[in-house]
Order: sequence, then structure tokens, then C-alpha cells
Amino acid sequence: MTNNLGKYFMVGIPGLVLDSSTEDLVRKQGIHNFIIFSRNVESPDQLRKLCQDLNSVCRDYDLPLPFISIDQEGGTVARLSKPFTQFKDARVLAESEEPEKELAAFARDCARELVDVGINMNLAPVLDICPSGEGFFMEHRSLGNDPYKVGELGCVIINEMQNLGIAACGKHFPGLGAAKLDPHLQLPTVSKKHEEIMGRDVIPFQQAMDAGVAAIMTSHTIYSDIDEGIPATLSPFILSTMARDELGYDGLIITDDLEMGAIENEGSIHEAAVKSFVAGADILLICHDHGKVRRSFAAFTEAVEKGEISTSRLQNSARRIDTAQKLFIV
Repeated sequence: MTNNLGKYFMVGIPGLVLDSSTEDLVRKQGIHNFIIFSRNVESPDQLRKLCQDLNSVCRDYDLPLPFISIDQEGGTVARLSKPFTQFKDARVLAESEEPEKELAAFARDCARELVDVGINMNLAPVLDICPSGEGFFMEHRSLGNDPYKVGELGCVIINEMQNLGIAACGKHFPGLGAAKLDPHLQLPTVSKKHEEIMGRDVIPFQQAMDAGVAAIMTSHTIYSDIDEGIPATLSPFILSTMARDELGYDGLIITDDLEMGAIENEGSIHEAAVKSFVAGADILLICHDHGKVRRSFAAFTEAVEKGEISTSRLQNSARRIDTAQKLFIV
């Protein structure tokens, strides 16, 4: 059973090459999903070799070929420096004279470069709606403040990327635009009423889901009128009742990085990993510390063995992961 559980994790890599710790996670834990950061990139040739090696090591241990993901939103959140194309912030493109044309060109150029080096998932677009000039930290990464327009522009990005073989991931469900605190550092609270979140913030996500987005990413934020005291990443109501039952979404749900301050400052990552999966996440993202990956995997395995994570829960997530892999991994 142990090796089968590796599919529910996505992990970072320390450096520019496939290292012994990463290979150990593949061999012992069966982990076969990865995320690329700037620390992993020196040149297109080097990155291509790294992705080839990640594929090879998974093949060597009879595992499915991996999702290899990246945050390549453009502007302030971009992991690829020159000679890769440098894109403007999503907000700049969304407010241009021809936003659909500009964002479609971004998505196509970005997807082609990712495919060329062997990356098959982009953790984009941002679907959070956010006003300008009011101090919200998502402002420059957001496509705007009109939920329908954000949804339409987000779907342009999703469709262009997925047509070229890159799985897209809309974030951060159910909407991070009203947060003033950065969840990388601390746990934000959004006090909007449930009706406003469903009637505004969720609209772009619903549009993306209807368009067939491969994945959505959870928000490390408390929505006090929906589930008081529990961030969305750990909330069964938000991830299962809202996303699955009310919105009818049957694609992947990926957590934001469980090492972010919003989660780690409030408790242990390994406990959060189990809680998030029980709540409805399919893939648990841990971006940096392999020690924390191993502790989380051990806690996850123990929760399965104790029945805290049910067989049906594992099977549902496995089905969604397998479906996405067949679409985007060749």
C-alpha cells in the first residue's frame, strides 16, 4: 500500500539536479509529483535534463510518469528567468486594450516553453477577484475586480494552455482577493458574507470548472462566515461541500504549499496534510523541506492504516489523479 500513497503528494527539489533525497522519496515513498522553483533553474537545457531525470527515476521504480508543475503566472510570480520569455503581470495584460489577445498570447508562449523543457502543469491562472489601490496583496496577480471578466480571461488562459498540453490550475479557491495578509507569512481572515463569496468570488472558479480546468488550488485563508477558525485548505465544507457538491467539480484539488506560515505557524505540517486530504484535497503540496515531506507521508500512511482516511476517499482522489495524468502526461 505504501508506494500507492505517493501519488497524493507533490514536492519540491533542492537544487539543479536530481539529488539523492528526491530519488529516495521516489524509491521509498513512491512520490511522483514535483514542483519547480527558481532554485531548480539555470538554463533551458539544464531544466530539460532535470525533468527528463525525474521522468526516468519514476519509470525506474515502476511509478507513473510525474506531474511536474511550476508557478509561471508572469510578472511578480515567475520562476523562469531569461532566456525564457519574461511576461508582464496578469493585471497589466488584463487591463490592456486587447486583454483576450494579450492573455492568449501569454498562455500560448508560456505553454510552449514549458512543454519544451518537460513541465506539464502550470499553477495558474489566479482567479481571485481584487480591487485596485486598496492594499490587497493579490492586486497585481489578479485579473481584475469584475468576477465575470476575471472568469472569462482566466478561461482564455486555461483553454490556451490546456490545448497545448499544459494542465492549468485556478487559484486560490474560494477566493483570496479580499485578504490583506500574505498567507506565505501568516493566516489571513476574510470576513465577507457567505452569500457574497458565492455570488462574486466563486464565480470565476465556477467558470473555470465549467471550462474543464484540470485543477484548482486551495486558499490558506479563514472565511469566517463559512467555516469559522478553519482555513479553506483544511475545511471539509469548503473543499467537499462547496467545491464538489454545490459546484459539481470533479477535477483535482491541490493544496497551496503546506509549508507557508498560514499553516505551519498554526500547527504541524504533517497534521495539516492529513486534515487537508480528509477535507477533500487530492494532492498535498510541500515545496521545500524533505524532512517535513517524510513526516507528512508517515502521518498520512498511519491515518490510512487507522482508517482515518477511508478507502473510498483514497479511490476517489486516485481516480481524479489518474484521469488528469492520462490527459496531460505523455
